[in-house]
Amino acid sequence: MPAPCCLPTLPATAAGDAPHHVTVEDTGETFPCTSQETALSALARSGRRGIPLGCRGGGCGVCKVAVIEGDYVKRVMSRGHVSEEDEQAHRVLACCIQPGSDLRLRVLGRMRKAVMQNAGSPSPVNPR
Repeated sequence: MPAPCCLPTLPATAAGDAPHHVTVEDTGETFPCTSQETALSALARSGRRGIPLGCRGGGCGVCKVAVIEGDYVKRVMSRGHVSEEDEQAHRVLACCIQPGSDLRLRVLGRMRKAVMQNAGSPSPVNPR
């Protein structure tokens, strides 16, 4: 069975656990995300090209984001990628946060280039 972040549909939720919305401030895109999944898994499930998945466990740092607005639950992240100062400023790894409300994120680091490369276009244009 694939990891939850690889499922093509929203994971099963507890009664009353309606999906939250994760908005990527850089592109304006919004994705549904339950409180039972990570922000990164919601972005990956969307089918959006350019979302680097890395390790999905907080060790590689490729999915670093700044949470601009909203509440979230976080799990342990590598101090090599997220310092205590980062955490206090709500700079975290998308693979290690689960929404407690709608979230607005700004993409940072290595993921920023990949996300911005195809901004506004869910699939690449095939030039002729």
